[in-house]
Amino acid sequence: MQILSVMEKKKTAGVVAENDYVIRVLDTPHQIDAAQWNTLLAAQDPASGMNPFMRHEYLSAMLDSGSAIPETGWTARFVTLSDGSELIAACALYLKDHSYGEYVFDHAWANAYHQHGLAYYPKALIAPPFTPVPGARLLARDAATRALLLKAVVAWCAGEKLSSLHLLFAADEDVAACEEVGLMLRHNVQFHWVNRAPTLGTGVSSLPPGGALRLRPGEAGSAAPAGEGGDSCLGSSRSFRDFDEFLMSLSQDKRKKIRQERRKVKEAGVTFRWSQGLDISHADWDFFYSCYERTYYEHGNAPYLSRDFFQRMADTMPENWLLFVAEREGLPIATSLIAISSRGERANYQFDSLPAVDVAYGRYWGATERVDCLHFEACYYQPLQWCIEHGYQRFEGGAQGEHKMARALLPVKTTSAHWLAHPAFADAVERFLAREGQGIENYMEDLERRNPFRQPTDPGPAP
Repeated sequence: MQILSVMEKKKTAGVVAENDYVIRVLDTPHQIDAAQWNTLLAAQDPASGMNPFMRHEYLSAMLDSGSAIPETGWTARFVTLSDGSELIAACALYLKDHSYGEYVFDHAWANAYHQHGLAYYPKALIAPPFTPVPGARLLARDAATRALLLKAVVAWCAGEKLSSLHLLFAADEDVAACEEVGLMLRHNVQFHWVNRAPTLGTGVSSLPPGGALRLRPGEAGSAAPAGEGGDSCLGSSRSFRDFDEFLMSLSQDKRKKIRQERRKVKEAGVTFRWSQGLDISHADWDFFYSCYERTYYEHGNAPYLSRDFFQRMADTMPENWLLFVAEREGLPIATSLIAISSRGERANYQFDSLPAVDVAYGRYWGATERVDCLHFEACYYQPLQWCIEHGYQRFEGGAQGEHKMARALLPVKTTSAHWLAHPAFADAVERFLAREGQGIENYMEDLERRNPFRQPTDPGPAP
């Protein structure tokens, strides 16, 4: 354990609070009280749905299972800010000697350092390993404490002579802290689905032709498609009643394509069953892992996560997992594992009075047989149907993939933040990010023109 500093009352008067604060850098989450960590997580923006990937159990399993350890290029350094015995801010930081498993690509930056005889690795990363899911990264009781935590982290990185600090897939509150501290922002695009049956004043089930895919004003780091906050242009709206009503909201060509794809899977003799939490059997976990492992090896890579990691998920946070199993002639042939925000978690940590959003996250898939359109059915249509039937408001489809738009997953911006110690490289990266950012804006505008939902002028559904 490393104690960074103890800030006296006179040094913090009028900045954060009257108390003394102690900042520690720890080697393992086991040095942090799990209940305090999870309570702090539950106090973050309820729109994150009590993001399961920042739970103490999830981060502990990454370490204990051997999935994110120094030998795989992930050296943990958990930074905490305490007021007496109370944890008031914390983040999961990793020292990296490569850039794999991050999904925000900086290989070109590393190459530029190398070409100039400088070391880019080790670098510091704030994000759960192998998990490109937007959410809170700087857990804190308020904005001032969050900024104080980030300043301490940047100072520690400079003291350790690290090349850089990268905070990935940040929540809006994190983005605000990063801007205050002076980190550079970088944007990317993911595709998310919202369980919202929009209606125009005429009663036509449709999204408006313009602006439907934009973020809400003032939410630079938001991971929520426009309309989720009750945009006035949508008029009244509600959740979809069933999958058929969802299909009816799409344009005719998209609706026809989805029906064709689902029909191909059904005609191939494939059926699906799903299990949640403790109902997922050990045999199903084993079959899932064999599919997950096979997917990685088919792409020439070893899997990031071990079987032991998923066993720990089954043992410590089963309520956060939903498994779809595809079967043919009574035998399993494919699986899709979905993470979900548990509705009981916020109540467990006494934040049940806050309006939370129920979110499902597409995570892992694999198959032992090739069936046309099976991937779309397992990874999109089955989860979306489940979300509609169980009242979940959002499904996040994971990193990348324009093809998701045809399945009504809309583009949203995600935000990362970056600090580089070398002034000249920081200037060069800042110029690069300005150009890249304009490219992202143009890309979003292009995607908006491909709105998959019905417009008022579209033909009605086929009889």
